[in-house]
Amino acid sequence: MASSSFCPKHALTLYSSTNHRRNKVISPEFSLRFQASGSFGSSRYVASIVSINENSNNLKHRLMASGSSAAAPVMDQSPAQTTSSPAVPTIVEVDLGNRSYPIYIGSGLLDQPQLLQRHVHGKQVLVVTNTTVAPLYLDKTIQALTDGNPNVKVESVILPDGEQFKDMDTLMKVFDKAIESRLDRRCTFVALGGGVIGDMCGYAAAAYLRGVNFIQIPTTVMAQVDSSVGGKTGINHRLGKNLIGAFYQPQCVLIDTDTLNTLPDRELASGLAEVIKYGLIRDAEFFEWQEKNMQALLARDPSAFTYAIKRSCENKAEVVSLDEKESGLRATLNLGHTFGHAIETGVGYGEWFHGEAVAAGTVMAVDMSYRLGWIDDSLVKRVHKILLQANLPTAPPETMTVDMFKSVMAVDKKVADGLLRLILLKGPLGNCVFTGDYDKKALDDTLRAFCKS
Repeated sequence: MASSSFCPKHALTLYSSTNHRRNKVISPEFSLRFQASGSFGSSRYVASIVSINENSNNLKHRLMASGSSAAAPVMDQSPAQTTSSPAVPTIVEVDLGNRSYPIYIGSGLLDQPQLLQRHVHGKQVLVVTNTTVAPLYLDKTIQALTDGNPNVKVESVILPDGEQFKDMDTLMKVFDKAIESRLDRRCTFVALGGGVIGDMCGYAAAAYLRGVNFIQIPTTVMAQVDSSVGGKTGINHRLGKNLIGAFYQPQCVLIDTDTLNTLPDRELASGLAEVIKYGLIRDAEFFEWQEKNMQALLARDPSAFTYAIKRSCENKAEVVSLDEKESGLRATLNLGHTFGHAIETGVGYGEWFHGEAVAAGTVMAVDMSYRLGWIDDSLVKRVHKILLQANLPTAPPETMTVDMFKSVMAVDKKVADGLLRLILLKGPLGNCVFTGDYDKKALDDTLRAFCKS
């Protein structure tokens, strides 16, 4: 992978697709060389060069599929050809040294109590869920936690459902239940639900008694392919999304694909925006697979979804292992999110699903990339086509204005020293950049193209 020269004002260039083929077990070395000027996150530095050396053995990122250490080639095997038993989970490991943890993926995993119980510390568990998921899976989860394990006491707290409740008032309900139940420092919090529940439960676990164990059981596509993996937790503020939170890793992530059977069509489509993202920024072969298999995903084909979840988790785990706290590389996972978060904030939390906003934001990021001359027209058309196939929006709501976008984007977490850094596509499919070094006219032109005022 070729290194890029440093561009002024915190420009960080990352080319990725050639190093992330599915039949490789990647063991790269991620190195940043810094200069003592500027500000980047909480430290005083700027990144001048990012290099990935595949020959390094410093990072052993183990990708295991149904007990095997080798992964099948992307285009050589369709989901229908997968022969692994549904009783044996696919495992992807997030490699973070002594804080590493497994992601279990498969059908019927909530019926395998040993998977959850091996990650429960102590004798107290608090399951955090919402009013939609609780009637469907709370009893099953409690059964999995207590089957043959009578010494464990399980409490639960059921929160209202929706992005609009991802706030401090709702978070306090989790603390209230934990304190009333006298949960100690050896307790385990379990997030049972979608991305909102995972983010809130994880943040509560990070803060309660200054940190207790927690487990993720994601029940939506969005959570299974993205938000449950990597330790990002938090809540929204009325002025911006996810501005309050912490990096806090779970003990494990258990993805029972059967939970997707009860997911509404709109929420299923919303999650596909994150699946598409992985192909665009770093996995060209995965994107090509999606173009051929989108209808199977929309039809909830079990083997297609198992593959899509596994490949998404592998991509996410690889990035998190290299850059846990988003110093640079991990920021590339936010393609379309800066525009998308502005949409969510501008129209009101919960009006648009996160994935819907990200889809429209991705189209805007791709449009800007094209205006800069960094990608060709064929990629613009492919992005538009696959989002339409996935039943996702390709433009922001008409109520969004240029001023609304700019005001919300000004407080985005990726702003440094007043400079808005964006994730944009550059080069062939599967490559992107995280940079503040772009022609500002291109951003203005994109905003004006998608807004009436």
